[in-house]
Amino acid sequence: MVFIALSRALGDMMRPRIFALVLTGIALTIGLFIALQAGAFFLIRTFVPGGFTLPFWGPIDFGSVLSWASLALFPLIGFFLMAPVAAAFAGLFSEQVADAVEDTHYPAARGQPLDFMDGLLESLAVMGAVIGVALLSLLTMPILGPFSPVLFYGANGWLLGREFFQMAARRHLHEPEATALRKINNARITWAGVLIALLLTVPVVNIVVPVLAAATFTHLFHLIRGTSVPAR
Repeated sequence: MVFIALSRALGDMMRPRIFALVLTGIALTIGLFIALQAGAFFLIRTFVPGGFTLPFWGPIDFGSVLSWASLALFPLIGFFLMAPVAAAFAGLFSEQVADAVEDTHYPAARGQPLDFMDGLLESLAVMGAVIGVALLSLLTMPILGPFSPVLFYGANGWLLGREFFQMAARRHLHEPEATALRKINNARITWAGVLIALLLTVPVVNIVVPVLAAATFTHLFHLIRGTSVPAR
């Protein structure tokens, strides 16, 4: 069921309404990471004091060296921050993606849009939790060694699955019912979340994953509940 939902979502990526959201997501993600990298570059350059002198080269400023060296951390920043970025963007895109998916595939079972601020606040809460998982993974890496990715992908899979499925379900169900449905299908939803977390660590591909995740979990909700779910 999870792979069916994912394959249908992949097919939806080129539909005009969703493709426009993909392009918007790409622009926002690239802009965000450029801003983060630029911020780190100039903060290091401004506030790191001191330097040293090399023979035949002259004085070397620590801030200048470290700021340029920080550019090499760009891929690492992307690896750990793409999951929280996806969680944050969920609040921006999930409603529009779910609307487009349901218009195309489930016109008889379209849900009711959620309040934008509710979705955004929930996304920000999950984003904070995902950042916590990333930091915990970094801190425990020396202890867990090769098992550290299990923590990273497992915890992120659960968090992302919870977030995206809850958003899809709440278009059709009240929150307690959506939560109950999620708990009953927790293993399947977490597995879908792990796949999303894995895709989020694939360079270039990860830029479109927030939109792909919203479409995947919309399909997964309908596959779990069928097309007979009444709107709220």
